[in-house]
Amino acid sequence: MQLAPLTFKSISARAVVLKLKRPVVARIATITEWPLILIDLYTNEGIVGRSYLEPYTVKTMRYLIPVLHDFGDMLKGRRVAPVELYDLARKSLHFVGYQGMSMIAVSGLDMAAWDALAKASGVPLCVLLGGSVGPVKAYNSNGLWLQPPDVVAADAIALRDEGGFTALKLRLGRDRAGDDLAAIHAIRAAVGPDIELMADFNQGLHLGEALQCCHMIDDAGLAWIEEPIVYDNLDGYAQLAAELQTPIQIGENFYGPRDLHTALQKKACDLVMPDFMRIGGVTGWLRAAAIAGAAGIPMSTHLYPEVAAHVMRVTETAHWLEWQDWADPILQKPYDIRDGLLHIPDVAGVGLEWNEGAVKANLATL
Repeated sequence: MQLAPLTFKSISARAVVLKLKRPVVARIATITEWPLILIDLYTNEGIVGRSYLEPYTVKTMRYLIPVLHDFGDMLKGRRVAPVELYDLARKSLHFVGYQGMSMIAVSGLDMAAWDALAKASGVPLCVLLGGSVGPVKAYNSNGLWLQPPDVVAADAIALRDEGGFTALKLRLGRDRAGDDLAAIHAIRAAVGPDIELMADFNQGLHLGEALQCCHMIDDAGLAWIEEPIVYDNLDGYAQLAAELQTPIQIGENFYGPRDLHTALQKKACDLVMPDFMRIGGVTGWLRAAAIAGAAGIPMSTHLYPEVAAHVMRVTETAHWLEWQDWADPILQKPYDIRDGLLHIPDVAGVGLEWNEGAVKANLATL
């Protein structure tokens, strides 16, 4: 396989806001609209690399899009070498720090650059990275928010049947811990004993609440307990991980691979699940995956299922892919999900192409 040289020309970044089919109802927020930044990386050779960012709030796009356009001006004429572009973009923001929105913008650039390079090489991204096209084990994370037990029970059946899933994620953090336990029992009764259940508190508890609630559900047979407390309280997580028999899952708020390394040093978790816009895109993921692999820690993904599927094919300790279809409305060909597996299309790059009609109908004015 010969890698075709590519020359960076420009970046286009567009803001889109979609209505969620199942609104997010979590302890810390209710979200009915889902913002996306669509990134097109243009090259002199005509190859276009694509990626998107999901920055949670519409107003955040007002700050991220100008940064991406600045990257376009800064990198014009350079060779599209993703690792080099990653380092150059990060260093250009050195004086404002490497975390937060700096890393998010760099991640969007990085994912688009890897897509462009794989397209120019005529192979899927997973093949460019040394793997092969194939299915990836996924769980459905599209629902099971903070709703009454009868509602989440019915929702669980629908979510299971959407793609023949063998695992579902539910959210916890109701005002009464007993209500969380009732929701778990209702879902288990609805879908049966063979479906794995992951539970996410969305950072909604303080440590005292977490100690009480997590011990209460510790024998509920959950695959993991995710982010019960604020993400940067690693000492609190270390206490929870030491006391609980249910694995503790964190990582969607790791800003770069060093955060993952620090969490493992502190024994703050049993499992990790980096988010692509925070870990550093494909480049950041690969570096983080090496750390997790050396430690023998199972590694799952957070959001971005298309890119996630490709890197999971080359991740030593690959565990679960989080399936959410929130970006599907603006994609020409969403990935196929069946029998609980996400199937990577055998096309060059990541396989992202925009549905321009849907994009136009949902463009946001910032």
